[in-house]
Amino acid sequence: MCDRPRSDDLLNWYDQNARVLPWRIAPALSKSGHLPDPYRVWLSEIMLQQTTVAAVKPYFLKFTSRWPDVRALASAQDPDVMAAWAGLGYYARARNLLKCSRAVTDDHNGVFPQELSSLLKLPGIGPYTAAAISAIAFQQDATVVDGNVERVMARLHAVQTPLPDAKIELTQKAARLTPTARPGDYAQAVMDLGATVCTPKKPSCDICPWCANCGALAQGITAELPKKRPKPQKPTRYGLVYYVERADGAVLLERRPDRGLLGGMLGWPGSAWDDAPKDAPPVRATWTTLPQRVRHTFTHFHLELTIKTAQLSLSEPVQHGAFIDRHQFRPAELPTVMRKVFDLVNSAEFGYHQPILKTGHDVP
Repeated sequence: MCDRPRSDDLLNWYDQNARVLPWRIAPALSKSGHLPDPYRVWLSEIMLQQTTVAAVKPYFLKFTSRWPDVRALASAQDPDVMAAWAGLGYYARARNLLKCSRAVTDDHNGVFPQELSSLLKLPGIGPYTAAAISAIAFQQDATVVDGNVERVMARLHAVQTPLPDAKIELTQKAARLTPTARPGDYAQAVMDLGATVCTPKKPSCDICPWCANCGALAQGITAELPKKRPKPQKPTRYGLVYYVERADGAVLLERRPDRGLLGGMLGWPGSAWDDAPKDAPPVRATWTTLPQRVRHTFTHFHLELTIKTAQLSLSEPVQHGAFIDRHQFRPAELPTVMRKVFDLVNSAEFGYHQPILKTGHDVP
């Protein structure tokens, strides 16, 4: 039987091995009573939902440079924030950023509440994010459980129940280990342990501060945990997109509805995404269908897009969407799947967009 793990052992390890991240303060500062900016903690936690640290870092730095506090973000224009978020995915998070920043500004005088119950009432903040803000920003003894923590707890306690069925049990075990002293550092320590030592593949058990207490290591089943239920096969949906260039180089874009996938984002006009999309071009034109399709994977389905292209005169009216001047158009501000369409149309194989590129248009 393994001895009960001690939070102090993990905190001592964290003091020496904490990751340096732009939204954190060093453990030495935390131990001396300094607290991180709740705005930066909240922003990072929203960005990190289902997204890697490496992907989040440049977005976080861009956002905090442009909108350094919650009031600044609350006063931002929606299209500017959506454009800055482009490429990070899960765009409902960006919409909730705006809603939450405005709620904090209007209802809490620009100050994030400390209590879990108040944090949970804010848009886009669920139990995990509320616990993270409460523990890390305010040193409340809240239990923070993400995928890294679940993996550490499953191995530490040799939990055989597969995820997601084991979530409640793993959360309870994590709560029993959460100390009242330095809860924010402890929360980040467990996450760092999972991210750098107790990794999904080939964990570095020999340098783990809890190796002597690990049930999975003692039983030789570390690589088998956490167990997961088989994922159902993702279906494939299909769609049509219309890439329209005007004689002066402007391109036709439309803003998607606020609700649904890519809500509020700019993109190419197109059909619904389903089994048999209907051809509904935004303008009468001579269309060319590209032989290659764009493929993209969302959380619950794969998507294949057929691209149709056309060139229009300056006077040709369109049924929906709006033309964006070539000097104002920024492909990097498109969501990833729409950027893939742009890249394919402008690839060397098709060279459709070469006239614009030759004018000196900056393609990020």
